[in-house]
Amino acid sequence: MTIELYANEVVTKAGDAQYLVTDNQVKGKLILTNQRMYFKTSTEKQTKFNLEIEPEEIRELLYFKTKMFFPNGLSVVTKNGKELNFTVKNRDSWSLMINKMC
Repeated sequence: MTIELYANEVVTKAGDAQYLVTDNQVKGKLILTNQRMYFKTSTEKQTKFNLEIEPEEIRELLYFKTKMFFPNGLSVVTKNGKELNFTVKNRDSWSLMINKMC
């Protein structure tokens, strides 16, 4: 699984994640660089769920629990009102790194 990086772009954090889309859980990798955030699916059949999020598109980050008690949900709310929900390990670390990027 690779992504094309811009000039001077460096991966700062990457890890397994699930993108929660209306009753679907799309498995993949969440990748954070010094310039952007990506979600890349783990299978070629689901490439329509690949995402690229620019820092200026992010309005806020919210936490949520999955299955009522697992504290692993991270919601990225964009300025156009779209809410992108992910499950990740160490969501505090992800949130801190995303805030540094913005």
